[in-house]
Amino acid sequence: MKARIGHRTGHRIGYWAWIAGVVQFFVIHGIVESAWAKPYSWARNNISDLGNAHCVMQQEPELRYVCSPEHGLMNVSFVVLGTLLVVGAALTGPLWRRGATAAAARVLLAGAGLGFALAGLAPADVHENQHVLGALLIMGAGNVGLLLAGAGLSDDVPAPLRWATSLLGITAITALGLFLSRHYLGLGMGGMERVAAFPVLLWTLAAGARGLFRRAARRREASTSVTLIVG
Repeated sequence: MKARIGHRTGHRIGYWAWIAGVVQFFVIHGIVESAWAKPYSWARNNISDLGNAHCVMQQEPELRYVCSPEHGLMNVSFVVLGTLLVVGAALTGPLWRRGATAAAARVLLAGAGLGFALAGLAPADVHENQHVLGALLIMGAGNVGLLLAGAGLSDDVPAPLRWATSLLGITAITALGLFLSRHYLGLGMGGMERVAAFPVLLWTLAAGARGLFRRAARRREASTSVTLIVG
């Protein structure tokens, strides 16, 4: 019984880790971008620009001025996000089927978490190679993990949601290809990067919320059943 309760607590921690990680990231994103003297643009600026340590006219991949006064806060947020994504991937067992596909999806999603942590520890204008590796883990490993997650989710997840998960992964992988080839389709460099990077975050937020909602609903059902039996 104690082991079962411990597992349930661990699963809740996993779901909450995903929710907390993503929410704090977007909150800090808003705070840090609002500190820019020259307005930060979701279309023109990379996500990484928020964590750059120096003020400079950036030449690649597109010309833009980068100066992020609260870059330290953003980099801490990247590390926190990455850590909590890994925790969630490890502890959300009931969300997944058993088997190689689900295991691979969880490992790749954890890889995205490692990518965010690496991006925070190695700002793009300080340790470029390490930062690029982090970005590839986020948008490469993470998006492939999202694609596989559609087939690795438990049977408890409705089929339309499983299909939507895989479709989201396909969309993000396509966006990564467009971003790397500098085809932004009118969204701008930063806009296309977000289409490649944000789906895994939005999915983990939704999956975490659904996991908590399902657990709460099951507890209510169990409580109602006990009441009816006793009554």
